[in-house]
Amino acid sequence: MRLRHIEVFHAIMQAGTISGAAQLLHISQPAVTKVLQHCELQLGMPLFDRVRGKLYPTPEAQRLFVEIDKLNRDLVGIRRLAANLRSGESEQVRLVATPTLAAAVVPAAMTQWCRAFPLGHCSLATNHTREIVAALLLGEADLALSLQDPRHPGIKAEPLASGTMMALCPVGSPEAQGQGPLSIAEITSELVGLAGDDPLANVVQNASEAQGAPLHSRISVQTYQLARALVEAGVGMTVVDPFTAASADRARVRLRPLAPAMPVHLYLLTAASAPLAQTARRLVKYLGDAARENLESLNT
Repeated sequence: MRLRHIEVFHAIMQAGTISGAAQLLHISQPAVTKVLQHCELQLGMPLFDRVRGKLYPTPEAQRLFVEIDKLNRDLVGIRRLAANLRSGESEQVRLVATPTLAAAVVPAAMTQWCRAFPLGHCSLATNHTREIVAALLLGEADLALSLQDPRHPGIKAEPLASGTMMALCPVGSPEAQGQGPLSIAEITSELVGLAGDDPLANVVQNASEAQGAPLHSRISVQTYQLARALVEAGVGMTVVDPFTAASADRARVRLRPLAPAMPVHLYLLTAASAPLAQTARRLVKYLGDAARENLESLNT
């Protein structure tokens, strides 16, 4: 029996008549009759006895109906699931981001996503890029945000937004008095440095050594947010990514792009073998929009 045979047979058994089945299936009575005849022809046996224009199920039809009714319930569930997937109501999105991006980009994106998918589900987590890669490969996360391209064969890295490294200078510091980009050689204030294994910290350090003005710091931190908080407290100045810089308190901190310009990319990371579902793809759009708005705020 083909699926169309099963649908028509089930409808006839429910309605008891050809006309009733036609109404249930929203098709014409001749179409129902034609499908039923083709079904019986393929089965090689009648499913209904025709008596004075009425249909009476045969014992074989009664036995078939028990199993087909189970299948029909499964089909109803499949259709309901398909409708939910289309609207995003039954899907869960698992997003992991580095701490900086979780604080700077994710909240605005989630606001838009929750409006678009009021019945959707999303789990949010923070971690470092190395652990994020493992989570994606193990299927424990659907998508992730990082400022690093891990260059892993099993991970797809897609740039969502780009900016440059920024100097956060306490108001009143020598670095806060100048205009335009801040040269590394101009840095004289106490520097709050990033941990030595941080890729962006290595870029800054290499640039400073290339200029013959290597940077040294008594205080080093693991997260960009802590570096920003220390600068806002007046401990010293720091160099961070543009997303962290955009959230700095402008009453306490002056922002200046670092010279020479050092590009920073926000990457969307996904498992190369796992395409994103509709609700996750929509979240990607909102994340990109939020990231770009974040960068635009640096110019205000």
